[in-house]
Amino acid sequence: MVVHIELKETHMFPGNDLKVRGLVPNRQPDAMDRTYTPEVVDENKERGNWSNKVEFMMSCFSYAVGLGTIWRFPYLCYRNGGGAFLIPYIIMYLLAGLPLFFMELAFGQYASEGPITIWKICPLFQGIGYAMFSISFLVAIYYNVIVAWSFYYLFASFTNELPWSHCENDWNTPACARFDGKNCTVLGGLLNTTGHCLFQNESSPELWDSLKAAAGASRMPADEYFHHSVLGISDGIEDIGGIRWQLALCLLLGWIMVFFALLKGVKSFGKAVYFTAIFPYVVMFILLIRAATLPGYIDGIMFYLIPKWERLTEAKVWGDAAMQIFFALSPCWGGLITLASYNTFHNNCFRDSLIVATGNILTAFFAGFVIFGIMGFMAHELGKPVESVATEGAGLAFIAYPEAVSRLPFAPIWSILFFVMLLTLGLGTQFTLLETVVTTIVDSWPDKLRGRNHKWVVLGASCVMFLLGLTMCTRNGMYVLQLLDNHAATFSALIVGKRLLGGFISSICCS
Repeated sequence: MVVHIELKETHMFPGNDLKVRGLVPNRQPDAMDRTYTPEVVDENKERGNWSNKVEFMMSCFSYAVGLGTIWRFPYLCYRNGGGAFLIPYIIMYLLAGLPLFFMELAFGQYASEGPITIWKICPLFQGIGYAMFSISFLVAIYYNVIVAWSFYYLFASFTNELPWSHCENDWNTPACARFDGKNCTVLGGLLNTTGHCLFQNESSPELWDSLKAAAGASRMPADEYFHHSVLGISDGIEDIGGIRWQLALCLLLGWIMVFFALLKGVKSFGKAVYFTAIFPYVVMFILLIRAATLPGYIDGIMFYLIPKWERLTEAKVWGDAAMQIFFALSPCWGGLITLASYNTFHNNCFRDSLIVATGNILTAFFAGFVIFGIMGFMAHELGKPVESVATEGAGLAFIAYPEAVSRLPFAPIWSILFFVMLLTLGLGTQFTLLETVVTTIVDSWPDKLRGRNHKWVVLGASCVMFLLGLTMCTRNGMYVLQLLDNHAATFSALIVGKRLLGGFISSICCS
């Protein structure tokens, strides 16, 4: 008699395999014990894994949806043809962004190694890992300085009247001007120093010329607050000046928060990203509702979306689309490899890459409605076209938006919401940047640094980068930050991406 036994290939369905899932009983269940649950054990006992798949997804969202999503994409969209810019942007996303995003997740998940040691598969390309480590290291230094600025503004918002809402502060100059000039400028007039509207036919040529010169040199209170009160900016990069102790303390607070978030590696990191990944969407939705009730909102949205099809023939538009994809999805920085290296071996990283990458693109598009809705309101208040108030980068986050918020009823509340959103966006990306640096170091010397010594690596990396970040808390710090921002992770990321693709193909051939 022949007995046929059917053997099921459980490795094809890892979800049904307790060992693969990491569910290993730590004791035998008692028949009367209904509270028994198996103990969750990491699949990779040496490096550890995410506690669940949701934490990995949240960490990817928190990393990819950063400050650039809020302050860079909407500006690039309007500057490069409005709605027409979405065509090259989506094409670059499909041809470059999504494939690189998936490739890094798959590579990191398969090898369970950091950006440098992952190239054991083909040591010839290990320099790519060092380049990724350098990019993340440099970006992490100045990124937390921006977080420190957000802390500064957040603390300043806990008041009845925002300090950048008027020109009567010690740091204000005679060029500071805050007038509601919409009725005057629409009629072709200019405001004098007392706020009265004067017209050319009512003024002498000398007075009219002086009014025009004053109007051109005037600065908003939020502009002077950022440059004079927050930065105390010097005349040039050669003029170092002293350290702004308020910024230094805010920077220290930022690094303390990052340190404690990563103290236990991905176990503590995975808990922190629930807040940093979800809360920005809550705030953006609240700000969108508020912006939609303001005058000028439609003007800002139309300015943001109206397509200029002729711009599609310009190479610069396609170049900006490619560059923004690298800013938005953050491939070639080492962060994606690091996050994926803590996945279980059979995780569906293709599905994850589709969800996270597509969600990031949609978030950037959604953020444009929030940003340009407020910019439309500000243009309405100033009596100027939207293009004259639209800006990007630090100018948007710390000058244009605060100026617009200061003109709203209950301005401190909206200011607090906005800067808490900036903090969560900045910290979410900063967590992954530091984790990339720490993982790279620990994986290079696992016998000495893994386990109990992990926390000392986190502490050492945080202290070193805090001390280097103090150079951007001086009066010339803004110039140093702009140098790093313009050169650390822009064209260099494109070069790394090209070499990464070549190295990946070569690795497959070598293996």
